[in-house]
Amino acid sequence: MHDLMVKARVLEERLIQMYKQGHGYFWIGGPGEEAFNVPLGLLMKKGQGPAYDYLHAHYRQSATLMALGEEPIGAMRQMKNTASDPYSGGRNFAGHFSKREWNIAPVSSPIEVQYAMAPGTALAQKRHGGDGISIVTGGDAGTAEGDFASCLVWSSRKGNELPVLIIVTNNKWGISTSAEGQHGETNVADRGKAFNMRTKTIDGNDPINAYLELQEAMEYVRKERKPFLMEAIVSRLYGHSSASGANMVGNEQDCLTVFEARLEKHGILTRKEMDDLRNRYTEDMAAMARQVIQEPLPGPETIWNHIYAERK
Repeated sequence: MHDLMVKARVLEERLIQMYKQGHGYFWIGGPGEEAFNVPLGLLMKKGQGPAYDYLHAHYRQSATLMALGEEPIGAMRQMKNTASDPYSGGRNFAGHFSKREWNIAPVSSPIEVQYAMAPGTALAQKRHGGDGISIVTGGDAGTAEGDFASCLVWSSRKGNELPVLIIVTNNKWGISTSAEGQHGETNVADRGKAFNMRTKTIDGNDPINAYLELQEAMEYVRKERKPFLMEAIVSRLYGHSSASGANMVGNEQDCLTVFEARLEKHGILTRKEMDDLRNRYTEDMAAMARQVIQEPLPGPETIWNHIYAERK
């Protein structure tokens, strides 16, 4: 888990650097959420079709993609908007992942529409049988959208419950608005209780705790074929996006720093080993970035690609 957390953090730092150097017109991502997003990817049942897990993600999910086995160069290509961008051919924002072979639905720029989509794949999975589940992630501010309420309603209808793991990563901010003056409930997860679904609020900054809690929640959804609402308290180490400034925030808990101190204390890794790992990933991703900025941008003749279904 530590290796993947470092890999994902270095990737996000490289994307921010690319943006500030003019090699991308917009950055949005999730440095600080690696302790939760890496275990999520490790626990998913990866594959294509209703027998496997679907992921309806949002744009802070790069660590989950790394844990699933994705290569970081794809995220850099989307940042640079190159024609080689595997997710959108250079036509979308950074962090807007999609991968049909792994049931990763396209990340959408409109806020939190993924919450209304997840019950659709979950319904297909319930009809199909097996233990595949639909997983949807979003932020605390996005729970103000009607799509979130729709997800709670459609996932929990009595006798028609759906196998959906509904996740809210709560970093206490909605762009530049603090959650303190916006939420009347004590925990976002409390809202699921009115729908008679299982709920839990967990520490998403502890990767071991996150892994165990996610494992338990996933096993419940797989076996019972009913929804589970999980709220993970996480940190936001940089500004929300380019829109609010992609600058480091100094008063947030860094899940990676805390985990590394724990690993060192218990003799699992030395400080030198951890530093060497970070330096290796930094060098590797710097080389990838140099390659990507030389790659061509999409040509005007491709503007209509992937807009309409191709005729066969």
